[in-house]
Amino acid sequence: MTRLEPGAPAPDFTLTDDTGESVTLSDLRGGKVIVYFYPAAMTPGCTKQACDFTDSLDSLQAGGYTVLGISPDKPEKLAKFRERDHLRITLLSDPEKSVLTAYGAFGEKKLYGKVVEGVIRSTFVIGEDGTIELAQYNVKATGHVAKLRKDLGLAV
Repeated sequence: MTRLEPGAPAPDFTLTDDTGESVTLSDLRGGKVIVYFYPAAMTPGCTKQACDFTDSLDSLQAGGYTVLGISPDKPEKLAKFRERDHLRITLLSDPEKSVLTAYGAFGEKKLYGKVVEGVIRSTFVIGEDGTIELAQYNVKATGHVAKLRKDLGLAV
């Protein structure tokens, strides 16, 4: 599994959001993008993280950031997740796990002491030129967004 490093070009992608629309990363060039990968919609940790991003969205947008959350869930499940938890971030579906794999966010990980294959909770900050500025793997669901905002120099 290849992990991305700052300075590397961000792998481009086109994925379907929870409304059925296509979102292409390169269409967002010229702006800053936070792409975060999470294992499954509507699970406790992923809900906490998505709600934290939604609660911080105004501050992140004021800093020039677009937030994209990506999981292997189908768009229908993502739509239920958005509605249930009043999420305002863009949720994207990667059921083939091709984007997860391209970013090194799918592979072996430890879960309750056992080695399993799955989504590695990860966050990437992509600069206006399309390169990776920050790559964080194995992030915690709780407290991650506040730490990210601090790392980006945004008000917490």
